[in-house]
Amino acid sequence: MIDNLIIKTDQLKKIYQMGDVEVPALNGVSIHIEKGEFVAIMGPSGSGKSTLMNILGCLDSPSAGGYFLDDQDVSKLDRAQLAHIRNEKLGFIFQSYNLLPRMSALENVILPMMYNQSTDGNQEKMTQKAIELLDLVGLGERIHHHPKELSGGQQQRVAIARALINDPLLVLADEPTGNLDSKSADEILTILHQLHQAGRTIVMVTHEHDIAGQTQRTIAIRDGLVDVDKKNGGRQSL
Repeated sequence: MIDNLIIKTDQLKKIYQMGDVEVPALNGVSIHIEKGEFVAIMGPSGSGKSTLMNILGCLDSPSAGGYFLDDQDVSKLDRAQLAHIRNEKLGFIFQSYNLLPRMSALENVILPMMYNQSTDGNQEKMTQKAIELLDLVGLGERIHHHPKELSGGQQQRVAIARALINDPLLVLADEPTGNLDSKSADEILTILHQLHQAGRTIVMVTHEHDIAGQTQRTIAIRDGLVDVDKKNGGRQSL
């Protein structure tokens, strides 16, 4: 159903100017992602997958084509408008965690709420919500720890809690297990699957086929075009 779409792109193109040379990164990508889906985006280096992720995350704008997020055309918005969309509707999980080292886990999680105009600015409410999310990802005992006092897997858990603090429409995960050992990576994937089962819409960039295969669907990008769009079996058990 069209009403159920979170993401719709229509012939997305992105061209970078390198001196006198135009370098196409996306050559006309059209995809649909529905509410509640868990989708992996794959592709070799230079395929355009990172460019696509940046556009889906409102971190960049296409050179041509349309991008509709929650039925709103965001492809022509300016930087300030895109920043507002990012804060209100999107939650980001990065490979390198992107936590502020001088802030505790709790403070890192609260931070996006400070920039969210839809919140009432009630510090007690924000703190309570952040504590609940850190407890959800298994870090209830470490809310006052700083990033240097946490393992990579624990830092990524903080990043997941931070991504959820504004109750985003869409969670974007860019190689979320890329810096982790296999045990920590599996723990992070388990959390993502639990979030998906709770109704979250998740789009994840990964270069690992076994991880992509655990999602509902894989979109593979090659040479700036959709090469494969297939259903997966999903994770069999948690």
